[in-house]
Amino acid sequence: MTDVRIAAARPEDIPALISLLAELFSIEQDFTPGLSRQERGLALLLQENERATVRVARDAAGRVVGMATAQLVISTAEGAPSAWIEDVVVASHARGHGIGRVLLEAVLIWAAEQGATRAQLLVDLDNAPAVDFYHHLGWQQTHLGVRRIHLADRDRGDQET
Repeated sequence: MTDVRIAAARPEDIPALISLLAELFSIEQDFTPGLSRQERGLALLLQENERATVRVARDAAGRVVGMATAQLVISTAEGAPSAWIEDVVVASHARGHGIGRVLLEAVLIWAAEQGATRAQLLVDLDNAPAVDFYHHLGWQQTHLGVRRIHLADRDRGDQET
């Protein structure tokens, strides 16, 4: 796997990216694979080329074997853009060759070029290999806990505006 190229994803990569996301989401408790959702999300990310990037790793035959995404948000703590890193995944048969590290570096370079001063990501705490991977690369654990709410599921009947 030494002959891997990192490049921006293209719309025709979406089926391969969906397969990678299915592999990732099958090991994460908080997410479930959903073909139409992932297709829609990837298409949106590929359209947002000033505020988001999708980078892929291609093997010598040109097949997508890994991906990473980054999106910019404005951080009031930083007073500057900050990058949310998501969907860092390498196909199971291609792991252990540094592809994840190179993909992550590619999205961090992109983020810095966009003016981001910080990057953050979420890691499933039950995914020990991922936790170890980020720790090995120098990512710091924070004291922040993640909370979420699905907006489509909220009861909107009696809310004041």
